[in-house]
Amino acid sequence: MNSPLQLAMVNFKKGAYIIVEGKQKADHFYILKSGKVRVSKEVEVVEEEYGNSLGPGDFFGVVSTMSSHSHIETAQALSDISVISVHRDQYGVLIEKNTPVAMKIIQGFSRRMRYLDEALARITLKSSASEDPSHLFNVAEYYARQNQYNQAYYAYYQFIKYCPQDPNIELAKERIAKIKPYAKAVYLDAKSDEFTRTYPKNTMIFSESQPGQELYIIQKGSVKITKIANDNENLLAVLKSGDIFGEMSILENKARSASAIAYEDAVLLAVNRANFERMVKTQPQIITRLTQLLAERIWFIYKQLLNTQLTDPLGRLYDALLIQIEKNRIPIRSSESYTFDFGSKELINMVGLPSSQGNAILRQLFENKKIKLIDNKIYITDLEEIEKQAKYYRKMEKIERSRKQSSIRS
Repeated sequence: MNSPLQLAMVNFKKGAYIIVEGKQKADHFYILKSGKVRVSKEVEVVEEEYGNSLGPGDFFGVVSTMSSHSHIETAQALSDISVISVHRDQYGVLIEKNTPVAMKIIQGFSRRMRYLDEALARITLKSSASEDPSHLFNVAEYYARQNQYNQAYYAYYQFIKYCPQDPNIELAKERIAKIKPYAKAVYLDAKSDEFTRTYPKNTMIFSESQPGQELYIIQKGSVKITKIANDNENLLAVLKSGDIFGEMSILENKARSASAIAYEDAVLLAVNRANFERMVKTQPQIITRLTQLLAERIWFIYKQLLNTQLTDPLGRLYDALLIQIEKNRIPIRSSESYTFDFGSKELINMVGLPSSQGNAILRQLFENKKIKLIDNKIYITDLEEIEKQAKYYRKMEKIERSRKQSSIRS
């Protein structure tokens, strides 16, 4: 390839380890040129959708490299192999020089994220994403019961639009007429030329199960990503300025797997499929950012899946808090305080505990004097305490797992 993109070709012998799970400072990923590689994890929570064996053209190490986190998997050569080594800083140039490779990575990420996201929802929320637009009625009904009329109106409107023959259509029309005076909803039928959009706080950008044709880049404000399961609104993420969301509908042409709601007044840039394809060729920095965000989300989902394997529920709460600290790249220092952007209810939802059990575990958590609830947000007076407790529970889990495996072998 021509300068400035000078990629290194590296050879590994059969049996060699190329990347190792947990290793810090991942700064290179690899594209397999010849041979076979096996990727594995210390704890396999769910099987990889396309298996653990990779062949020529496949890539590995991208999640950790592009998210700038530690490796989440180990890659070992099953035969003598040749790989192309790509440094994180070379990614933008790679896109310019070889757009199909970048698109393969992004589309692979998108499939992987949807697959892992569905696995996590099955484990923690005991539900799966519904791609049928008729589910919009259930979303609307939930928000109507909660007196959250902005969201209810939006979901009823989309249900009526996409499911005109549904048995609940007349009921939906009655409901929407009743709540209209109390509801604020914007861009119900967004025009493709409305690139910059302003969403007031608590208005819905899109609903789970709604067909989608756009991704969004947050210019200002914040957006929460939520999912209705077990008659609860579960907070999946809070996204801020510079973040990109809704990309899976463009990349895979599938219904929205979660809802997006303005957490505070938000200004968004809406990008449709045609504009996205132009951006891939002309604005590699945006595609680099999208890759980084997808990598970040996959890393985060893996960490959440690992959290589900902790058998001690109190350990799961500490671990969930540490994951959030790692995700937000907060330096862990003794006596350093930090306020999370969620409260105790959201923490329980994150780890998939039923509220009856969750409330009892929360009482145990708040027995720790270094953890408080202030203005319905979890506040930590010493970040090092969270790391210490989470590592203790992870260590205990590892010891218990080893003990069980030893007893099985003997």
